[in-house]
Amino acid sequence: MTILIIGGSGFLGTELVRQAAAAGRTTAATFTTRPGSTPGVSWHALDLRDFSRIEAIMTEVEPHVVVNATSGGPDWTVTAEGPVRLAMTAAKHGSRLVHVSSDAVFSGLRVHYDESCLPDPLTPYGAAKAAAETGVRLVNPGAVVARTSLIIGDRRSEHVRAVHDLAAGTRTGVLFTDDIRCPVHVADLAAALLELACGDRSGVHHLAGTDALSRHELATLIARRDGLDASRLPTGLRADSALPGALDVRLDSRATQDRLRTALRGARQFLAAGT
Repeated sequence: MTILIIGGSGFLGTELVRQAAAAGRTTAATFTTRPGSTPGVSWHALDLRDFSRIEAIMTEVEPHVVVNATSGGPDWTVTAEGPVRLAMTAAKHGSRLVHVSSDAVFSGLRVHYDESCLPDPLTPYGAAKAAAETGVRLVNPGAVVARTSLIIGDRRSEHVRAVHDLAAGTRTGVLFTDDIRCPVHVADLAAALLELACGDRSGVHHLAGTDALSRHELATLIARRDGLDASRLPTGLRADSALPGALDVRLDSRATQDRLRTALRGARQFLAAGT
């Protein structure tokens, strides 16, 4: 089986590439600025705004499975239009597609969200992710849309870097006590995505951890794991800030978890284990 990881040089993409290669799969990956370093992987430069390049890479690699792990922020062309064109190209080539989405597609009004809940985003990024979900499923009905939450691991994770910088006093800002998500470990998420990629299921799946934590609670656990002084972490309320977005979004992953061998651990568990 040949697998193509779109965004293979990013935080999640790097772990996907590592696990796919370690499992003995023929692995190709794309990058925007520089390729990764996993041995035995073929690397291809790709900007998702270049639709002709998507076709060229798919023709060259001829993957059985494509996993889209890119994150273009609020850039509509990259985050919304690029995945749809990728989904169309995957369908044309007969390649299975797993598209990684985000809990940013939800407003938080319901708090608890299972796979049946419809997107109601509050931010441009969330809107772009929601549009991508709709477009991907329309042009490629056999695709998997996998929503996830905050992705945690080592200091390559932006969330972990922020904790270290705030504890060291090299970054300004606060950690919200009212902004709640269900963090997932990057290794668990990558394993679950590859399991879905090698299966036959389609539609929407939730891949988040079992613990609902505020940003400050999560940061405190990270600080303890990494030997930082948690008392140095500044707190605040997102409700008092001008930042747009949802306050409390808890992805319910139980239905998906019941179908997976991969365990999606809660942050309390994986951070206590030192991972």
